[in-house]
Amino acid sequence: MQAVSRPTSASTRPAASPNPTQPYQVNTQTKVFDTAHGRLLCIADIRGRLSALNDLAREANAVAIIHTGDFGFFEASSLDRINDRTLRHLTMYSPLIPSAQRSHLLAPENPPSAIRSTVTISLLSEFPLLQSGQIKLHIPVYTVWGACEDVVVLEKFRSGTYAVDNLHVLDEATTRLLDLGGVKLRLLGLGGALVSHKMFDNGDGSATIAGGQGTMWTTALQIGELVDTAQRVFDQTETRLLVTHASPGREGIMAQLALVLKADLTISAGLHFRYASSYNEFSVQGDYEGFRRKLTAGKENFDKVWESVKLQVDAIIDENQRVLLDKALSVIERIPPPSNQPGPNGHMPGEEPAWKNCWNWNLCDAAYGALVFDIREGRVSAELKSQGFNYAYRKTATPSTVDPTPNSTTSPLPSVNPNAATPRGSASGPATGATPVGAEKPLPPHLAAVNKSTPSTPPPPTSGRETPKDGKLNGSAEKSAEKLEKERAKRERKKERKQQERAGRDGEKGDGHDSPVQDRNEVDISSPPPKSGMNTPDVGEGKPKAPDDGLQSPATESNGARTPTSRRPPRNPWTIFMRMPNAANEHNIREFFGEAKGGIIRINYPNTVQGKAGKMAYVEFGDEEAMKAGLEKRAEKLNNGIPEVKQATDRETRNAESQQGGFVRGGGPFGGRGRGRGAFAARGFAAAGLTSRPAPRVNGDGPGSSEAS
Repeated sequence: MQAVSRPTSASTRPAASPNPTQPYQVNTQTKVFDTAHGRLLCIADIRGRLSALNDLAREANAVAIIHTGDFGFFEASSLDRINDRTLRHLTMYSPLIPSAQRSHLLAPENPPSAIRSTVTISLLSEFPLLQSGQIKLHIPVYTVWGACEDVVVLEKFRSGTYAVDNLHVLDEATTRLLDLGGVKLRLLGLGGALVSHKMFDNGDGSATIAGGQGTMWTTALQIGELVDTAQRVFDQTETRLLVTHASPGREGIMAQLALVLKADLTISAGLHFRYASSYNEFSVQGDYEGFRRKLTAGKENFDKVWESVKLQVDAIIDENQRVLLDKALSVIERIPPPSNQPGPNGHMPGEEPAWKNCWNWNLCDAAYGALVFDIREGRVSAELKSQGFNYAYRKTATPSTVDPTPNSTTSPLPSVNPNAATPRGSASGPATGATPVGAEKPLPPHLAAVNKSTPSTPPPPTSGRETPKDGKLNGSAEKSAEKLEKERAKRERKKERKQQERAGRDGEKGDGHDSPVQDRNEVDISSPPPKSGMNTPDVGEGKPKAPDDGLQSPATESNGARTPTSRRPPRNPWTIFMRMPNAANEHNIREFFGEAKGGIIRINYPNTVQGKAGKMAYVEFGDEEAMKAGLEKRAEKLNNGIPEVKQATDRETRNAESQQGGFVRGGGPFGGRGRGRGAFAARGFAAAGLTSRPAPRVNGDGPGSSEAS
């Protein structure tokens, strides 16, 4: 640790430190605004664009500006003192650098030397123009320094070498009083980042301001001196505003400091937020103990550092510094007692007033918004204005205008583009067990880039028939990835062709007719319910199913033919078959089962004439008990008709029933012409490689059956 060098008094005033025997002087001034009403503009992180201060004040009709740090205290010689990491950070956020030039400078292939050789002081800060008088401040500006400033420039302000009209730097020994609109507003400021392990390190600072290499931080002695300053100017008639760069909402020590200073209001900088926040501790903590826990956590972090440096600090500080250190330690120890435990005198302490009465604002960057205090007749009103997030892209993100682009920073909700051919490797069907996503929005670019490198998910075809042979990877993929993708796609196409040829041969062998391929929207009873428990949409909407074993064609929004699979997942055994004289929608069916409707996980209408008409359905339940409850607690009538309700059986049981005189396709009370001896669904089985001969069908078939009308 560097020795804490400090003059014999709290030497943080512009002039040289007074002799210890002389009376202590606080650098304080009172600014009287001769008006019954006034507005104060509060902003954060102007980041060197100082010419915008006058414009912002004019827009807000403000009489003064309060700034919470990262003002842009840099001069030409500062570039030599800024390290590479800080320079890159400043380049990333400087509003003076055009976006195209910024992107070029921050490109991964550019070394730090490229940034250093290109960035000049004019791209980081307009402070030299302000200091030379080329830029003038039209109204008073009160600011603390931030985390990225040059400590040498601030020391020149402290010593009086630099002075700018209407610019007031608030620090631990400098305070200002604004008399405006019937309120005496006392400004107390503390700049720099709060870094626990640096609280006893001055860095490159030659006096008491801590900083180095383009960064600045707060020290324990500065906290102690701010407490001393606040105590010396304390006036019960004043309203105290604490201005800090670090947020009391995030840092327990800053919240403790606000308690000790008896602050009524606090404003602090954010972390490049797009919205400002307004809160008191009561509104964001679960209870009073939550507030105390935050302060305790801040104390514990400080104590870890203090225990390791205590002996060194005690050996080098003088008596005046020890007074300030004691005041700093009193801040660390300032934790309100529990409200439900009596104090040493036996009295209940009650709640800390600041728990509800101290109000805090954490500001967004000046480019995104501001806070305005409107002061009139003693009342301090607040107006927050934030640019916020732009959600317009969701309205304009239509399938016809948005293409999945890898490595994009935007992240709309995942979905499938229904109208355009999806580039190979940039999207895939939903994962197994996931709820199918509607086809209204495009696939998010960041997911497209990830899926492109996932070999286990086949690329989506442009239709349901066959994956196009000329699909390519999206534009910016590497050659190696493109080669692997082509080889994998080639293997998939070869496998699909073999399966289709085998399915065609089996279908012809089964019934002597050309075997139509089962429609992808025909959901068989053997299909398991989705893991999410959501209801499967009605057939015909073209919603995709999650691939199960990697052999099924990827689910798309197309209604084309499906590549048959060589295996089928186990069916849901707890399914009820319903044949209804009158059409019924899904809601009617659920209500029909009364108290048992909660056990329903899916309702399917088979892709038949009766199914499409809503007169035939399969109702799947989550377990056997739920299905039995459905059979027991169902109603008698549904839409003025008595439906046929029974448990759906598997194929072997249906075959046995048909041999015993059960209802066979084309016969029974519903009769009809059938299709090729009722072998439509059987041909579907043959196409899937499950049987070489068509099986007779009966009522109670799975959702994949095609019942004659």
